[in-house]
Amino acid sequence: MSDLTRPKGPRIIAIANQKGGVGKTTTTINLGSALAAEGFNVLLVDLDPQGNASTGLGIENEQRDYNTYDLLIGDVPIQDIVQESEVEGLLIVPATTDLSSADIELLSNEKRSFLLHKALRQPDIDKLGLDFILIDCPPSLNLLTVNAMVSAHSVLVPLQSEFFALEGLSQLVLSVREVRQTANENLRIEGIVLTMYDSRNRLSQQVEKDARDNLGELVFKTIIPRNVRVSEAPSFGMPVIEYDPMSKGAMAYVELAHELARKNTVTPSRKGS
Repeated sequence: MSDLTRPKGPRIIAIANQKGGVGKTTTTINLGSALAAEGFNVLLVDLDPQGNASTGLGIENEQRDYNTYDLLIGDVPIQDIVQESEVEGLLIVPATTDLSSADIELLSNEKRSFLLHKALRQPDIDKLGLDFILIDCPPSLNLLTVNAMVSAHSVLVPLQSEFFALEGLSQLVLSVREVRQTANENLRIEGIVLTMYDSRNRLSQQVEKDARDNLGELVFKTIIPRNVRVSEAPSFGMPVIEYDPMSKGAMAYVELAHELARKNTVTPSRKGS
């Protein structure tokens, strides 16, 4: 029986696509930052052994004494793992290459698919007062991604506006369906976000048309444009809304945050910046 004295937990969203280079980590960083700027309390869980989301928020390797590996496998209190970012209201559980061995180590654990689910629902999480938890998944459908899907309420899929983009979705949708049938019956697709969109490019326009024709309301109205400021920001350890808040990329992620919050009827815990 659930503990009725506990507050309602945060909305947990896994950001996943088994293809690399589609804007998955970029979307996680910038959507999380945009939500935080609107007054939401957000925790970003970096579940990719490359640790790019951590780097993109300015968390250096030497600052990652405790990380996602400890969250999954260690016995370290959540307060010791979570770090503040430079963005008010945005916390992060950073990742290191330690995660690359987690797949092998988890195989011997009979509850290997539920470790992140358990970690993100421990009572100490309540003290953080979170509205959203965003999980940056690795670019593969491995055991780490399964952990993210088992722990999440929904999956948000960045879709690059390129040839064959929709074909890669089928395997991801099958994985979501399998997790729903075996471990998390309430898991759903949060939506598809078109990324790296070039309105001057006929291919981008065709990908958008195909996505909306085939997936309808699942495709977010907000489109993330191809934007040099979005590409530059991670090298400075900053989200684009801090690096260049008036850029087209920054404004698109702010609009995506608004759309996501409206879909989930979540109200901010703080006053936005």
